[in-house]
Amino acid sequence: MKDTKRSSASPETYFLEGPHSRGHELIFSIRIFREFIRGFRDLHFVGPCVTVFGSARFDEAHPYYAMAREIGRNLAQAGFAVMTGGGPGIMEAANRGAKEGNGVSVGSNIRLPVEQQPNPYLDRWVTFDHFFVRKVLLFKYSYAFIIMPGGLGTTDELFEALTLIQTGKIGQFPIIIMGKEYWRDVAELMRKMVEAGTASAKDLELLYFTDSVDEVMDVIRTRVIKAFGFKRVSKRPWRILGERRLQPHVCH
Repeated sequence: MKDTKRSSASPETYFLEGPHSRGHELIFSIRIFREFIRGFRDLHFVGPCVTVFGSARFDEAHPYYAMAREIGRNLAQAGFAVMTGGGPGIMEAANRGAKEGNGVSVGSNIRLPVEQQPNPYLDRWVTFDHFFVRKVLLFKYSYAFIIMPGGLGTTDELFEALTLIQTGKIGQFPIIIMGKEYWRDVAELMRKMVEAGTASAKDLELLYFTDSVDEVMDVIRTRVIKAFGFKRVSKRPWRILGERRLQPHVCH
């Protein structure tokens, strides 16, 4: 009998419903592996990066768009590639600023029914089918994470970054949260976690709440450049693997 439930669900939704046949789960795993490899090869030479997270829903007229654009420009001028989720809104603004700063602009895009198309300010982007693959790539190449105002996805990425650092899965990279009033309740929630003993005060030491782009760059200089330096891939690309060095498309 035809499995109508499976035919009406997306491959990812069906996979996450529970156990399926060994063959189906093997094929799904191979697809995930191929998606990871494609992302690794396309982004191998883009670093060092700073990832900027934020809402897709702020347009060019919004003050947060202007703030993200300025951040992108400053990061590019400091020598970083600017990585975003590759879509519109805050992501577009940060990528646009990177281009204006004559730097490298990169997107780790997600395929969605609505809202998410690669913005026009990207030197390179990869489009993924699965959020968890995309998130690995957004964290893998970056020395700092800038959290602009955003929604559920941005909040998820904030706590993902903090959890990865807390558990030692990635280095002690700074998390810079822009929009102090916007994130005020989140800051209060974190203080309550410390008071309740569910989080350590030390866990939150790498969080910086600010509205100042100058303060962002001070943190980048002191907590990134001085602490970690720049790590660039010096090996030659393997064309057989689809690897390419990335040069910024300079804006005039």
